[in-house]
Amino acid sequence: MPETPTIADLALEVRSKNAGPFWVTMELFMRDTAGYEAVAFVDAPVIARLYGVDPATVQIFRLPALNVVKVSFPRPVSQGSLRDRDIHAGQHHVPLALLPVPTASADR
Repeated sequence: MPETPTIADLALEVRSKNAGPFWVTMELFMRDTAGYEAVAFVDAPVIARLYGVDPATVQIFRLPALNVVKVSFPRPVSQGSLRDRDIHAGQHHVPLALLPVPTASADR
């Protein structure tokens, strides 16, 4: 594992998908409580910077009993439009998955 772990390093799975034609949802399935706590820094401003969206439109749902964080925000272009490069939103998770975790709280 790299010296500074990424979210992907601490997660079982990071995925993205459509949440209707106008929204994207990403899910962080963390391995354990320590990993879940390590991604507490993922908030609306972080998502806004990564994806160029208004932080007021970002919705974050935290499920500590499952070690899951779910993030939703409006798609930059509607699904299937001429400028849509990922019709299923299946690749939107990559910038989030590659984001370094700011603390070295999880040595795995």
